Amino acid sequence: MEDKELLERLRKSESKNFGFNLLVKKYQEKIYWHIRKMVIDHDDSDDLVQEVFIKVYNNIDKFRADAQLYTWIYRIATNECLTFLNKKRRRFFLPIGDVEQELSAKLDSSPYIDGEEIQLKLQKALLKLPDKQRMVFNMKYFDEMRYEDISEITGTSVGALKASFHHAVKKIETLLNVD
Repeated sequence: MEDKELLERLRKSESKNFGFNLLVKKYQEKIYWHIRKMVIDHDDSDDLVQEVFIKVYNNIDKFRADAQLYTWIYRIATNECLTFLNKKRRRFFLPIGDVEQELSAKLDSSPYIDGEEIQLKLQKALLKLPDKQRMVFNMKYFDEMRYEDISEITGTSVGALKASFHHAVKKIETLLNVD
């Protein structure tokens, strides 16, 4: 179903719940993996996906169709991820390195992460990137998003995103070559 049809259903009170169910069915897996690549933990990811869709449901009437629906949902998910990671650091007064070590340990023990050595090395290298840089890398490399869409999601210029992606790639290359 096209987003335009989904929006029509979501904006009518008699079909809002049905439209929302269709929206969740369409975007839940993509949003889950977008979040999962950032927070690593399955349970935290599930919780954040729920939060994202609650916000979508509660704010769908405020959505202006000047943006694409999926970029709007990704923006909410992106903000939820960054907020979650910042709260985690503040709550435990953890420096970035400690959060990185905690997420790295979750990668090692997660039954959801493929045990292929190079994949695990890449995921651990990604944890060493600043959150926003990692988010940009994930959206461009794994999700194969266009810079224009990432720009809409993050509110960052295309030029800055290209630079951020380039720096991320260079850091990852360095980290993978060191180990």
